[in-house]
This record gives sequence, C-alpha cells and structure tokens, in this order.
Amino acid sequence: MKKKFLFTFLLSFLFMLPAFAEDEIEFVEFDLDNGLHVILHKDNSTPIVAVTVMYHVGSKNELADRTGFAHFFEHLMFEGSPNIPRGEYMKLVQNAGGQLNANTSFDRTFYYEILPSNQLELGLWLESERMLHLKIDTVGVETQREVVKEERRQGLENQPYGSVWEETFKHAYKVHPYNWTPIGSAQYIDQATIDEFMSFYKNFYVPQNATLTIAGDIDIDKTEDLIEKYFSEIPRGIKEINLPNVIEPEQTSEIKDTVFDNIQLPAVIEAYHIPALGTEDYYAIDMLTTLLATGQSSRLYKSLVDQQQKAVYVGAFPAGLEDPGLFIAFAVANVGVQADSLQISVDEEIKKVKNELISEEEFQKLRNQIETQFVSENATVAGVAENLSEYHVFFGDTDLINTEIEKYMDVTREDIKKAAQKYLNDTNRVILYYLPKSSKTSTESK
Repeated sequence: MKKKFLFTFLLSFLFMLPAFAEDEIEFVEFDLDNGLHVILHKDNSTPIVAVTVMYHVGSKNELADRTGFAHFFEHLMFEGSPNIPRGEYMKLVQNAGGQLNANTSFDRTFYYEILPSNQLELGLWLESERMLHLKIDTVGVETQREVVKEERRQGLENQPYGSVWEETFKHAYKVHPYNWTPIGSAQYIDQATIDEFMSFYKNFYVPQNATLTIAGDIDIDKTEDLIEKYFSEIPRGIKEINLPNVIEPEQTSEIKDTVFDNIQLPAVIEAYHIPALGTEDYYAIDMLTTLLATGQSSRLYKSLVDQQQKAVYVGAFPAGLEDPGLFIAFAVANVGVQADSLQISVDEEIKKVKNELISEEEFQKLRNQIETQFVSENATVAGVAENLSEYHVFFGDTDLINTEIEKYMDVTREDIKKAAQKYLNDTNRVILYYLPKSSKTSTESK
C-alpha cells in the first residue's frame, strides 16, 4: 500500500517536470487506413507517458434542441465497454498508478491518461475500447444524466456569477451554435433518448474524427506496433462528418442587458467579437488581452483595483475559437461602486489602447509574458500532447507547436493598436450588468 502511494506521488511529481530539454519539440505523425491520425512525441527524461485522444466534436456540433451532448459524452465515455465493467475504467488507470481526465470545449473533446511508461499498452487498450464499442445503455445514460445535471447546478446555477459565460455567448451569437455553451441544457439532456446518444456517438466518435497523440517515455517503433494492434481494425465511421458552416452576421449595434443573480457585488461584462484562432489579427488581440488583464501588473488591475479601487477583481479572456470568437472583459465592483461607474473605468482603459501606442518597455514585457506562457503550456507531457493535437485538428499543421510563437513575435505595437481600433468598438460588443437580485426587488417595489 505504501509503495503504491509513493509511486502515485512520484508520478504526480514527474507530471509537473518539464517535458522537453530542447527548444524544438520533435514528433512523428501518420494516418491509419481507417482515418485515425496519430502523433508520437518521444521524451525519455521521465518514466511517464500521456495517452490522449482528441475528437473534433464540441458543443458547436450539437442541435439547438439537443445541447450538451459533447459534454455528456465526456462523462459517458468512462462508462466502460463489453470488456470493461461499469465503474472499472477509472480503477484500471488508478490501480496502475495513473491519472486520467477529460475536457470539452465549443470545438473539441479531449481525453487523456497519464501513466507509468510501462503501462502504455493499458492506455491504448482503454482508448481503443471506447472508440470501438462504448457501452451506451439505460443504466449508464441515466447515471450520467444526473451527474451532468448536478455539475450544472453546482458550477453554474448555484455559483455566484456562474452563468456569465452562458449569458455572454447567448447574447453575442444569434445564428451560430456558439449561442450555447458546452455545459448544455439539463432540459435537453433529459429529453434525449438512448438512440439519439448512440447516433451522436456513431457520427463523431470515429477514427477519422479523432487524433491519437502519445507523448513521453516511449519507443517509437514499438508504439507504432501497439497502435496498429489496438486501433487498425476499428472500422471507419460511415457518416460524413460535416462541421457547421454557419456564419454569424456582423453585429452593427451595441447589445446591453442586465442579469440579476445571487451575488453581493455588481459586475460588468464586456464582450467583443474577434477573429478565429490562427488569423493574423487574433495574435494581436491575444497579446492585447495579456496587456490588459494578466496579473496584478496589468493595466486593468492597476487602474481599477489598485488606483481607483473600483473593483475587487478584473480579468480579460480571449475566447479563441475555431470560428470567430469573443474578447471578454469581466470586472467585479468594490463595495458601494455602481455598475455604470465601473463600466466607465473599463472603457477608459480600452480607449487608451485604441488611441495610444503602448510603451517599448511595456511591449517587451508583453513579449516576455507570451514566451513564458508558451514554455509553461509545454512543460508537461500532457500539455505537449494536447497542443500537438490542437495544432493538427484546428490548423492541419502540427509543427505550429514549434513555430506559432513566431507569429506572436511578429506582432508590433502598431498591430496591437490597430486590432484594438478594429474590434473593440461599441457597435461590436455586448455589455452585461450583473446585479444582486435584491436590487431587482427594490426597483420593482418602487
């Protein structure tokens, strides 16, 4: 028992160590006859391996009256198979001293196991089992319905400001499926039938829609043999996989609304439409986000929290997506500060980056932050595996893991100013005031 604990602790520690010693991340990639794309990255510095599968399916692939399917499958995929009894999937990984998890976004779903490298075959078998014949039955579906609904209650409905993401995208998108978020609707998950879940599985969780990425302490040739053994006979999906081709109309006027929530302090959310991942302007917008709200030395934090003391929290997030996404600024007011006053201060900082070039000193700091971020994201074998997968899935260019930093380094101070002028405009934004429910009651009683 002590040995197992010590090994699991060691695995967790090794998981945090750098995954590469050189600047360039080397890899090999190939396709199986069934369409499965495979990426292998060898790093023998630590005795661990990440076995990952990314399916090119997210919430944007769902129907408007059946939202939440991709997130539902994030849970259902751990239900087992004809060869893995219910409840055993996680135990098999944990008993081998490993870790596992999954995450779902608007555009893709990612599954991974982090294992001692001598357990590579176990990870491959587990992933092949759920790709080949996942168990989808009444017991599993009903169990996961309740799990997903409880996750929604705890993470969104019963959490202060928990609905910010959902409300922002609902207001910002009228026709594109980014209108709903990956958590989905409990109502539609309840209404869905087993046949509908089975159809979604057979459509999207197939080899030609998946990328198998393995990073860590592996022998390339032996790993290729194991992949052939476990994945080559999985049949190709029979349905054509179509990505949504809906284009969101250009927003031409400001959208403003109020959300009353179980909160004590007001908040202001500003969301601006921005270009898709990988486009030239996206890199400038991403850097602008770092400038405005990454860390306590960022512009919004120094101005709103330190100097004016109008906010207790500020943040900005570039929701970089496969289709055009959002730049989101979020500020929580200090005690006694009204939402409209807080918005004025946020807008003042945005106006500055539109009207003035950032200083050379600030620009160099920004470049350093971006470089540090790249190193951090590739600091574990799991991080390397996920990034390799995303570069292939979204861009068709896996080597961007080594070269995308150059796109950021090519951004100039003038580019950042131009991007702010182009996208951070009133007619291109959604503004949400989050107010305490008590203020709604007070207003109605007057």
